[in-house]
Amino acid sequence: MAEEKFLTEEGAAELRRELEELKTVKRPQLAAKLKEAISQGDLSENADYHDAKEQQAFLEGRIQYLETLLHSAIIVSDNGKKAATVGIGSEVTVEESGEPPETFIIVGAAEANPREGKISHESPLGRALMGHKVGDKVKVEAPAGQLIFKIKSIK
Repeated sequence: MAEEKFLTEEGAAELRRELEELKTVKRPQLAAKLKEAISQGDLSENADYHDAKEQQAFLEGRIQYLETLLHSAIIVSDNGKKAATVGIGSEVTVEESGEPPETFIIVGAAEANPREGKISHESPLGRALMGHKVGDKVKVEAPAGQLIFKIKSIK
């Protein structure tokens, strides 16, 4: 059985926008670059040609990945209601003893971006938070040792 992939509505929309840009803007630009490189002659020692072919392979791989992901992903919607427990799409504020509160959005692995506060439900903290409610304390195994977080709020 294939591994299930989850996306929030926002994450799916971002990936659809990226896919559209890759297909309508980046692909034609790269085709023009490739055509120009081919017109330079001898392809065996043409660095522009080899660079364009490498970029094309990466671009087509990304397009294929996004199409497959968007076709097979389970889109998680919050339906505008407040959740009692943490799930994918939840905005969770947690506090570690003696530290300021931190807020994270629980997302599927494909849209995780810790710099933006989006953590995967498969990450150690995400996995520990899933299914818990406000006031619960969760333990997370980290390289520095065990950390304990208290859930302050869920949106």
